[in-house]
Amino acid sequence: MAPRIINGSAEMKSLIGEHLGYSDWMDISQERVNLFADATGDHQWIHIDVERAKKESPFGGPIAHGYLTLSLAPVLLPQAVISTGFKMGVNYGCNKVRFMSPVPVGAKLRLGVKLLAADDIPGGLQTTYELTFETEGATKPSCVAEVIFRSYE
Repeated sequence: MAPRIINGSAEMKSLIGEHLGYSDWMDISQERVNLFADATGDHQWIHIDVERAKKESPFGGPIAHGYLTLSLAPVLLPQAVISTGFKMGVNYGCNKVRFMSPVPVGAKLRLGVKLLAADDIPGGLQTTYELTFETEGATKPSCVAEVIFRSYE
């Protein structure tokens, strides 16, 4: 699926309240989960011990870290939305993050993007998005996060 292209502040402001699109589906492999565990030092068995997770976890097998799911925003977001007309952008933080259902290892994950706000700041625009991470076949989102970006003209 081709990303939606949004050109500059004026067009961005005209889209407040709209769902902007979805990313492609991404496979969540055990290798990705293990690499995230190594990068963060979070080696809890529900993520990395496949046999124990199959036997003891209420999820029936290993699951991705919640923060791994959230950290996939930089790769998934540009598959859904690309903003142009800015020199650079930075992640400004999150208002709210919720991990509502697990992402089983081996599942497919995608991102839906809704624009909540677009406000002028000195030299640019601050945008607030609702990012909804969906696991294929799940009844609830895996993660919903309000994230803020600052883009400079």
